[in-house]
Amino acid sequence: MLVAFSGGVDSTLLGVLAKEVLGDRSRCVLLDSPVVPRAAVEQARKIAGDYHLGLDIISVPQMDHEEFRKNSSDRCYYCKKISAQSLKHRAGELGFTSIADGINVSDTHEHRPGLVASNEEGICHPFIEAGITKQDIREIARVSGLPVWQKPSAACLSSRIPYGDAITPEKLKMIEEAEAFLSAQGFSQLRVRLHGSVARIEVLQEDLPEILSIRNDVVNALRSIGFAYVTLDLEGYRSGSMDEVLK
Repeated sequence: MLVAFSGGVDSTLLGVLAKEVLGDRSRCVLLDSPVVPRAAVEQARKIAGDYHLGLDIISVPQMDHEEFRKNSSDRCYYCKKISAQSLKHRAGELGFTSIADGINVSDTHEHRPGLVASNEEGICHPFIEAGITKQDIREIARVSGLPVWQKPSAACLSSRIPYGDAITPEKLKMIEEAEAFLSAQGFSQLRVRLHGSVARIEVLQEDLPEILSIRNDVVNALRSIGFAYVTLDLEGYRSGSMDEVLK
């Protein structure tokens, strides 16, 4: 089994379980591109090493595809189509017949056009087949002694850009730098959404007083990165907030 790996709790648990069951007949692949923060790549590399998972890091040319750059509401469909080709190529090199990802039952309740593409490409979803939710995965990881069980949820940088606004390397770099700054201030679960020249920051509701207490530092840092205006979302962090316009 080839495991699509990001270093998050879902794919890490899947990678560990695959290695326990299959041994050398399993391997992990991280698909790298400008939509993946550099820090996330290094974290994934370390996590794979900590759990003795074989890991390949393969560059994927998402930005070469116009349908992806256009950033329509089904952007993830095209992304998964592109990614699946790289996974299938590596699986073929290894002689593996199965490719799996960490998608779980909780993900099926969200806007996930990429799931359709993965199904079309024959990617399997063991956690969905087993009826396992995100909370189940965290609990299994916790009782299994995997420290990543508490790791905050992550998503590719393109998810910070409103549908219909073109994805560019410059925008992705601004978002990555802004989130890296806020992460260094101690905010674990966060997003910096890019609306034109406006940064819309999402942190956990319990972290709102803390970020307001350093607002001058935040404003100065994000303006130096290239944002003209810096705003704080009073609803706080929530997964997939860019999808709210689709409802």
